Amino acid sequence: MSEEQNIQDEIQNPAEEQVEATEAAAEEAAEGANEQTGEEALTSLLEAAQQEIADLKDQMLRVQAEMQNVRRRAEADVEKAHKFGVEKFANEMLGVADNLDRALAAAGDDEATKPLREGVEMTLTGFAAGLAKFKVETVDPMGETFNPELHQAMSMVESAEAAPNTVIAVMQKGYTLQGRLLRPAMVMVSKGAPQIDENA
Repeated sequence: MSEEQNIQDEIQNPAEEQVEATEAAAEEAAEGANEQTGEEALTSLLEAAQQEIADLKDQMLRVQAEMQNVRRRAEADVEKAHKFGVEKFANEMLGVADNLDRALAAAGDDEATKPLREGVEMTLTGFAAGLAKFKVETVDPMGETFNPELHQAMSMVESAEAAPNTVIAVMQKGYTLQGRLLRPAMVMVSKGAPQIDENA
């Protein structure tokens, strides 16, 4: 009986050891697989984090560029407001300048109206100086070449004395504000003398 027991023990022990060895090998393999899976998971997490960082950097650069554009636009708007803030007021004052010009033209050269004419001239000079302080400049193109950006041609007249396309009369002066046109000068333009056919 004891011999059979011993034989059974001898058979059972190597089998148990083999099972234990197989289990240990399986556990090591599982741990290795877990470690590999863990490394792959960490690698994918790292790649995702790096992609997110790149996206956030790109988004931040876009936001910074947009903010710079907004700042530039705001500065340009403020500059325009400073330069052209008096545009409506200046337009209203042009009628006053026109009336002073008409008063001078109507005063004539009589001795009786000389004090009146001098007073109107002084008023007009002071008024023009006040406008000039705010960069409102007069456009009086008499004798100049017609410029459609600053002048408005009311009519064209044949003239042997003036070169073609020359302003020969100014019906109403024009004005600019900071170089921008407030009102064009209303002018008459020469179109040259008629051609005479000498062979006729």
